Amino acid sequence: MRAIPTINTSNLTLRAMRPEDFERYADIWADPTVVRYICGKPRSREESWRAFLTNAGHWQMTGFGQWGIEAHRTNRMVGQVGFFFAKRALGQDFDAWPEAGWVLSGDAQGKGFGREAAIAAHDWFDRVVTGPLVCLLEPAHVRSLQLAHHLGYKPLRRAEIQGETVQLMVRKAPP
Repeated sequence: MRAIPTINTSNLTLRAMRPEDFERYADIWADPTVVRYICGKPRSREESWRAFLTNAGHWQMTGFGQWGIEAHRTNRMVGQVGFFFAKRALGQDFDAWPEAGWVLSGDAQGKGFGREAAIAAHDWFDRVVTGPLVCLLEPAHVRSLQLAHHLGYKPLRRAEIQGETVQLMVRKAPP
């Protein structure tokens, strides 16, 4: 069994998700304001449960995955950040590389937590796994696009997923 590293920053702890995190995880993914730019519709508890288990399994299968983001001030999970293979069938220029993702609860947005967590996760990736990364963003999600640019992602191309246009981005090396 692979150990999931814990990363501490000044305001956050990136850590393995625990069974007791599921209720909070499901609440985050059920919030329409959170998923507006991600999948467009809130997840059911069943969909959240499958994704929650997938997060845990991804670490075991690949040696990387997504962390739960815990705010030091509240000791509460406020989102997730990390890397995964989604197997989206978007082409070898995208699907061949790990995909980065970040999600914050509505009450944690606008506090710099997304940037802090994503920088810490990318620093870990650059030291431990290395190599190119990709991400997929809704073109209207300005904050995520700004964060991706800050992390060193460049536009790759636009693609269509479930009838929606998304921006594919690539990060060939750390900025």
